[in-house]
Amino acid sequence: MSINRKPLFNEFGDVETSKKRMINGNTTNLNDFNNMKYSWVSDWYRQGMNNFWIPEEINLSQDLKDYGKLSEEERVAYDKTLSFLIFLDSIQTANLGNISSYITASEVNLCLTIQAFQEAVHSQSYSYMLDTICSPEKRNEILYQWKDDKILLERNKFIGELYNEFIVDTTKKNLLKTIMANYILEGIYFYSGFMFFYNLERNGKMIGSAQEIRFINRDENTHLWLFRNIIKELQEEEPELFTKEMNQELVNMVKTGVEHEIAWGQYVIGDSIQGINKKLIEDYIKYLGNIRLSAIGLPKIYTDINENPAAWVDVLADANSVKTDFFEGKSTAYAKAATLLDDL
Repeated sequence: MSINRKPLFNEFGDVETSKKRMINGNTTNLNDFNNMKYSWVSDWYRQGMNNFWIPEEINLSQDLKDYGKLSEEERVAYDKTLSFLIFLDSIQTANLGNISSYITASEVNLCLTIQAFQEAVHSQSYSYMLDTICSPEKRNEILYQWKDDKILLERNKFIGELYNEFIVDTTKKNLLKTIMANYILEGIYFYSGFMFFYNLERNGKMIGSAQEIRFINRDENTHLWLFRNIIKELQEEEPELFTKEMNQELVNMVKTGVEHEIAWGQYVIGDSIQGINKKLIEDYIKYLGNIRLSAIGLPKIYTDINENPAAWVDVLADANSVKTDFFEGKSTAYAKAATLLDDL
């Protein structure tokens, strides 16, 4: 099934809102904020704009002291988790334009543009964390661990190769798989790492780093919501794409993502860090896999996991509940509007 790259200038594009389509539409590329086919975009756009934040405004001076006091296991997990997060947010920044080139709903492209900016801010945030706590030599070592750590490289390949496959063979099916890969990345792949940072904070360590992660986590939740809605709109507009075989392939992609995240979390965190262990990581990531599938109308995989085994993560992840930082006593909840309520 073919898919058309949208033209940049199209004087013969459709102006009627009802004729807009997520893909293969006849778009003018005009950003009309008053006539949107996809009504959810208005709330998403507002939330995305309100989520603005600056990494360097979070004080990491205590983290510099804490980093030297971390156990060897905590320090290794901190370093490897940052290396993983930096890489994935970097390719997210680079790849979103490839997706946008084939999305013909102009209001959705506005959202993808905001997301690309936010992914760049996330990479900046991780770099700021590294610049604060370690030497330039150590920073570069951490930055490129994904090239030398076999386990880290293999899991990054899963997402990266799906992205490359779409660039080489731009079909509807490969676009859907790329969108699903984004959904998995945003909704599963980051979460044992986020859990690790929040657990450090629970133990009174690296509190500034946890605050950086908290704002990143808030952005990722909106990105997750965006790709969930893109998938649901495609289910309505392109039902022939979602065959029984394709749906099973999407379920299998989530299963692979869950297995990768569990293996990674257990590898970098293990059972030697207070407050977190391999069993908790496994149950939490399986729980996330279930709710990600349910959110797009696909069956759960892990029928024995029904409740969140790490509810404390959700509490600590709520950026808008954190009114002040720990050092300057000023507001760090940048959002000017209430966070979108969603079932993700």
